[in-house]
Amino acid sequence: MNDDWNAFVEKDLSLEATGTGILNEFTFAVKDVFEIQHYQNTAGNPDWYRTHAPGEQHSPVIEVLLKNGARLTGTTHTDEMMYSLNGENFHYGTPVNPNAPERIPGGSSSGSAVAAAAGIVNFTLGTDTGGSVRIPSSYCGVYGFRPTHGKVNMEGVIPLAKSFDTVGWMSKDINTLGKVGEVLLSQEAPTHVPFSHVFFEEESWTFIDEESKNILLQVASVFEEMQVIKKSVKVAPEGLSLWADLFRSIQGIEIWKEHGSWIESEKPAFGPGIAERFIWTSTLDQEELNALMKKRAKIRQHVSNILKDKGLLVIPTSPAEAPVRNLPGEQLEQHRTKTMQLTCIAGLAGFPQITIPFKNKHGLPIGLSFISNQHQDLQLLKWVDSLVKLLSAKKIEGFER
Repeated sequence: MNDDWNAFVEKDLSLEATGTGILNEFTFAVKDVFEIQHYQNTAGNPDWYRTHAPGEQHSPVIEVLLKNGARLTGTTHTDEMMYSLNGENFHYGTPVNPNAPERIPGGSSSGSAVAAAAGIVNFTLGTDTGGSVRIPSSYCGVYGFRPTHGKVNMEGVIPLAKSFDTVGWMSKDINTLGKVGEVLLSQEAPTHVPFSHVFFEEESWTFIDEESKNILLQVASVFEEMQVIKKSVKVAPEGLSLWADLFRSIQGIEIWKEHGSWIESEKPAFGPGIAERFIWTSTLDQEELNALMKKRAKIRQHVSNILKDKGLLVIPTSPAEAPVRNLPGEQLEQHRTKTMQLTCIAGLAGFPQITIPFKNKHGLPIGLSFISNQHQDLQLLKWVDSLVKLLSAKKIEGFER
């Protein structure tokens, strides 16, 4: 397999399907954080690789894909310890964004997004804690899905912050994205309740430039045919920046609780940005976690009350197209801060989110996202599949078919 995009850590690793099912003849690659028998994960950092043993078994999420006919072909690059949204790895290099080569691919599931966008495999697995499937999907121009928290088995996956960590997946093809969902979400009870309301989150739409906003908002032209009512809502009365701060604090406390002992004992070498972030997590007060989680629970209930069982929240996936490569750290951090104000909504609530690809007036990928209430994952995937068919039929400007 050629890897002209630097997407892969190990491109020659292969696991044959162990059964047959709706993923027959499909190939997939996985972010280098999933346990594979006899394979040693890097988690994007040489010191992690040096201090951890090879896998003893395949993670359950890989097992279920193999049993349904898919074949694993390779492991893909990740940001160090999954703690970034950029995709620029100090140790292993930066995967090349196939749809915007001069720009970053997004992280931390950078290699998986690139492999999906380049069409090297049919779909890829990543992990999404703070946006690590949604953002690279948006930057690379593919479909990406983050499920309800806890919905897909995380056993055998290197954690970052467990109360946010999810297994997500990406593909160039919405039909493939849905089939993977049918396999990984097979325990979800089928529902036929249609979505009837779409809520455009007011503050989030102020983050994106006017021209990109106009391209994404063309989606509204098909909602009448789908018999849904459009409304506006301000989901965070106190402001999304405060929600992002809450997310960041909870995540930081959980990260240090998970990896602090290893960092203190092994003193791993981290690249710029990552090192400072881990130092910051070490300063957080673990005793504050309970109070922060209570605030989070109120937010989850608040968003659930808005969506109920028939509503969807509509937001731009990211505040802009992917930043150019090798930006100064301060500029990247400013962009990350704004991005987290978008990704924290589904993160704090633990709700499913799907991003679909568009292109702006410069031909660069941008994403549009839909968030549903918890445990409506398959319903969301099927609804978006119908939406995509309508957008394709109408030949909406900028929509990536």
